[in-house]
Order: sequence, then structure tokens, then C-alpha cells
Amino acid sequence: MISLTKLNGKRFMINALYIEQIEAFPDTTVTLTNGKKFVVRETVEQVAALASEFYRQIGVFRLPEAGGLDSERE
Repeated sequence: MISLTKLNGKRFMINALYIEQIEAFPDTTVTLTNGKKFVVRETVEQVAALASEFYRQIGVFRLPEAGGLDSERE
């Protein structure tokens, strides 16, 4: 879950796995896979960064360590 802020200042949590699209109209609009939309104060880049961090925390993105793929083969 990631924490976002509605335009009225109210904080809420959203499951980042259900984010389909993030756009700026100029306000940032987050569209979920079910079609529901939320307009938030955070920028597109901030929402994307929060979602990416969430994905890393739950193991959706498993990036190789600093050595890269070649070090795993050795």
C-alpha cells in the first residue's frame, strides 16, 4: 500500500498493484484497473516512485545485486 493525498488534504492508502495509469491533467490522476480515478497532490513522478518502492518491498522487482547477472553465474 502507498499513502497519497487528495486535493482536499486528506491522506489515504491505495494498493499500488491496482494502478493502471498515472497522468497529469495538470493535477495528477491515478487510474486503477477497475476504472476508479483519484486526483492527488503528489506529482506523477512521486506516485511512480512510491509504487516502485512498494513493488520492491513486496518482491515484484527482484533486481540483481551490484555485481549484475555475470556475478551470479560465477
